[in-house]
Amino acid sequence: MADRTAKIHRKTKETNVTLDLNLDGLGKYEIDTGIGFLDHMLSHLSKHGKIDLNVKAKGDLNVDAHHTVEDVAICLGESLLKALGDKKGISRYGHSSVPMEETLADVSVDLSGRPNCIYNVQYRTDKIGDFDVECLEEMLRSFSNNGKFNLHINVPYGTNSHHIAEAIFKGLGQALAAAVKIVGTDVPSTKGQL
Repeated sequence: MADRTAKIHRKTKETNVTLDLNLDGLGKYEIDTGIGFLDHMLSHLSKHGKIDLNVKAKGDLNVDAHHTVEDVAICLGESLLKALGDKKGISRYGHSSVPMEETLADVSVDLSGRPNCIYNVQYRTDKIGDFDVECLEEMLRSFSNNGKFNLHINVPYGTNSHHIAEAIFKGLGQALAAAVKIVGTDVPSTKGQL
């Protein structure tokens, strides 16, 4: 099997991000974005997706978390796309339904080469600690756009904002693990490419 790893570096006037990803990992992670809640969510993605993930980010947190969150997501998407290569043999689709106490999150992915993010999530608070919950949708949309995959997230019920976010990221990790799994030798599309 080909090496399914990627390293991405992105430097702008707002952020400096380095991200290493291994799709065939064990769920090991070292994450330091300067945003504790983002680190926490990325650790769930790594652990539950069995994706080794190293992220180091410095951003203009004196402004707010938005630029750092978005640029980490851009790097995450680019690294996923790069690590997948020609996508030969992958399952392509993945779904997970994750309960987290009173919350349920359903996450589905299609590594189709066509970005789309459907995000049906309602939070009862605007913040989780000092983290703006609106950054979560922005992050997941940027991840989908730059990874060029369909991402559908539905949370039919839940009251605790932390539980909602955590269930989403655990579900995303599990859905990605299923979608990137090698199950054959050809590209899973009648077009012959994704």
